[in-house]
Amino acid sequence: MTEIIPLSTLREKIDTLDRQILLLINQRAECALEVARTKLAAGETGSFYRPDREAQVLRRIQELNPGPLANDTAAHLFRELMSACLALEKPLEVAFLGPEGTFTQQAVFKHFGHAVKDVPFATLHDIFHAVETGNCQFGIVPVENSTEGVIAHTLDRFMDSPLQICGEVEIRVHQNLLGKMESLTEIREVLSHQQSLAQCRQWLAANLPGVSCVAVNSNAEAARLAAVDSGRAAIASLVAAELYDLNVLHKHIEDEANNTTRFIVIGRQLPATTGNDKTSILVSVGNQPGALHNSLSPFAENAISMTHIESRPSRQALWEYVFFIDIDGHREDLAVSRALDSLQNSVKMLKILGSYPKAVI
Repeated sequence: MTEIIPLSTLREKIDTLDRQILLLINQRAECALEVARTKLAAGETGSFYRPDREAQVLRRIQELNPGPLANDTAAHLFRELMSACLALEKPLEVAFLGPEGTFTQQAVFKHFGHAVKDVPFATLHDIFHAVETGNCQFGIVPVENSTEGVIAHTLDRFMDSPLQICGEVEIRVHQNLLGKMESLTEIREVLSHQQSLAQCRQWLAANLPGVSCVAVNSNAEAARLAAVDSGRAAIASLVAAELYDLNVLHKHIEDEANNTTRFIVIGRQLPATTGNDKTSILVSVGNQPGALHNSLSPFAENAISMTHIESRPSRQALWEYVFFIDIDGHREDLAVSRALDSLQNSVKMLKILGSYPKAVI
């Protein structure tokens, strides 16, 4: 029979552990400050955030985790700890698609932790511009959804942007119908981002037939507008419901249960290899027979997995396209480097958008 330990004894043990944990956390923070002083002495003036280093730390934590905490839970705790320590070194400003309460803001906190300064912008173009001009060190933008595919404007913006992809983060997206009203019969209009409206297309057709659906810049903007008009409902997150004091009329109205959006981190850093990376490239092959096939052959020849390909109009010539391609590996890896060198000689244009750690949590 298992011995029952008195509650008072367990509480004393927890108090002792808490003191030890607090001491260790502050010792880690002191180390972070020493890192900052060392970097400044070496002449570093930019961001102290290193996506490759953080990805390696989080993966190591998951490998070392003995339980009973789940690996993702342990990684989230250390993400917040690293976020707080980085804020002591040098505050980090990250641009996101605002206002507050968007899934993009959730992606910021999941990837960088809550100690960053999250800066809202109205459009994806504004996020790119904020990072390009140095007003923010990094930005987070959506790039594809598991239900509705790519966010075309994000891809198009990379055609003329000097920014690099520095990381990625995935968010499981649950869409909710929010409003000031009490009943669905009171809704005359539904507002949301066009991607969210598309993700809920079947539910809307079945439950709100004939109700007008209007696309706005973000889900949180839809929630803000719904908060001041009792005839308008919004499709947005539960966080937005709390922020804008809206009723949750119906939860999880997305058509696909595993609805997930992938976001990318944009900046000027070139992350080092971690051993579990992804490389994104932009390729223009011209309009001739076999051009795309020939451009993809270096990946097969070097045993490199191509995980995604998407075409977009080049905007340079009629019926000419560019291809956005994701492959496994880092540009510094021998096989990837060899494939990219070969590809460079067989296409009109090759732009490496970034090599970066795959999403950890």
